[in-house]
Amino acid sequence: MKNVTLILDDGTRFRGQSFGYEKPVASEVVFNTAMTGYPESLTDPSYAGQLMVLTYPLVGNYGVPPFSIESNGLATFMESERIYAEAIIVSDYSENYSHWNAVESLADWLKREHVPGITGIDTRELTRVLREHGVMMGRIVFDDAVDNGILSMDNYEEVNYVDRVSCKDIIVYAGTVSKTFPISTPKEELNSQLSVFNSQLKKIVLVDCGVKTNILRCLLRRGVEIIRVPWNYDFNGLNFDGLFISNGPGDPDTCDAAVQNIRLAMNNEKLPIFGICMGNQLLSKAGGAKIYKLKYGHRSHNQPVRMVGTNRCFITSQNHGYAVDNNTLGVDWEPLFINMNDGSNEGIRHKHNPWFSAQFHPEAASGPTDTEFLFDEFVNLLK
Repeated sequence: MKNVTLILDDGTRFRGQSFGYEKPVASEVVFNTAMTGYPESLTDPSYAGQLMVLTYPLVGNYGVPPFSIESNGLATFMESERIYAEAIIVSDYSENYSHWNAVESLADWLKREHVPGITGIDTRELTRVLREHGVMMGRIVFDDAVDNGILSMDNYEEVNYVDRVSCKDIIVYAGTVSKTFPISTPKEELNSQLSVFNSQLKKIVLVDCGVKTNILRCLLRRGVEIIRVPWNYDFNGLNFDGLFISNGPGDPDTCDAAVQNIRLAMNNEKLPIFGICMGNQLLSKAGGAKIYKLKYGHRSHNQPVRMVGTNRCFITSQNHGYAVDNNTLGVDWEPLFINMNDGSNEGIRHKHNPWFSAQFHPEAASGPTDTEFLFDEFVNLLK
């Protein structure tokens, strides 16, 4: 394995060895404290543009599941169609794997998808640096490369990663089937097509900011039809019963087009709206609130949140670097969940209209499923 160096923006260096694809990369360095779930995390579009550090020391021991596709076009075991993280950084990579559902090693998967992997780094010390300084840009350079000194690095906050990961067409899911329409399809024609696609199901417009596959699975299991649209598509004018705003990567302030479309949909005060992660932030912005960047984000399977006004606490799976400023919520809005570690916002709800959101991932994958009931509450609101 080739020797590599992780160089942080503050000049801190960590030496390790490569076990993935051999190419230099530069991006934002973040850490995840989950003990399992690297196939799901690597394929989560919310990790686009990030070097993912795993604090759990042993990684790779259960290999990688097959990349099989269901009849409706969704991956069976992954959260998207490919790896979105820029790289993975671990303490101890396990070359030998054993699992009933594994078909290849993590190293082989990374090489096939051209994603670097680093092992032999003290990820606990790296995490301590990130916690004290905050997330920062970093670069992975190979000792024998000649172009390491000119490796370009975008400012994470200035890139619209949602635009990079969102779907480019309109995709409709119903049960085990799906159908794709170009975004240029006139809405009158699209409404006509949707009315015969599956007229018996309630229809949900899903604004795709980088949606995880398990969100689609959770909705489909509850017997709804999903109209998945690009993040900046004006879905107003379509016939649908509810609005869902998905998770996604990057700075929500780069997604003003989505905010404007959500705000227009909110003219219908009876329309049920549910947002997850980035969806929580975009719904909050549509309601007039402001967003700020967390020092080092929440990326783990063990974040405790409390439902406001109750003693109900839940352990949640999370992956986000921004949060809603509770102090900027309008008089008609209130926090729905609060993070028990740092007091940050974990969801909002409207006091009168059927609009709510969660900053965490109730669909998990991977992680605890304590809050999957939120999907039931959303679907029950559909008329």
